[in-house]
Amino acid sequence: MKNLLLLLLLAVAFTPSAAAQSGRRITTPRTAPTAPIQPPLNPEPEPKTPTASAGDFLLLTESFREREIKSLDSGTFRLADFRGKVIVVNIWASWCGPCRREVPEYEKVRKAYSAEEVEFIGLTTEDPRTASDRVNRFVRETHFGFRLGWADRDTARTLMNGKNPIPQTLVIDAEGRVVKHWTGYSPGRSAMRLTEVIESAIKSTP
Repeated sequence: MKNLLLLLLLAVAFTPSAAAQSGRRITTPRTAPTAPIQPPLNPEPEPKTPTASAGDFLLLTESFREREIKSLDSGTFRLADFRGKVIVVNIWASWCGPCRREVPEYEKVRKAYSAEEVEFIGLTTEDPRTASDRVNRFVRETHFGFRLGWADRDTARTLMNGKNPIPQTLVIDAEGRVVKHWTGYSPGRSAMRLTEVIESAIKSTP
């Protein structure tokens, strides 16, 4: 009987060892491979330093400012005649509907600066040999009070600087620098925009 109890105790003592050697392998869980980091599909572009367009100009040459412009009525004038003043140049045409709507707004600005060192010039790109009557009728109907002249091909090309739409407006400071040049008419905003740019040009005058 004692021998039987001894055998049972030995059997219980060796059971864990037998289980450990039963052929089952205890393995350490494998870690899933880490996927390589991919670059973003839409990376943010690197900031670029703004550069001036090759077609933009900032300064009208002295020779251009000395060029004679034929007046609508008679005689001639030059941009150089107004040296020391801020100059507003409006490029227009009698066939241009937006020009007809823009002129009354610009006239309010001109009258507001009548006592200031600001010169307002309106240049039409039309041919004086064929459009004189039409142009003069436009001036009468719109009460256009700018100093008015005919822009020949070279003058128009230089001032318009590759921009074809009409009307166009340039504001030139007292040193001959083009402060701002824009195309088109903005209903209800043209007078405000022109006033803002004139003020900027006056402040930049030494």
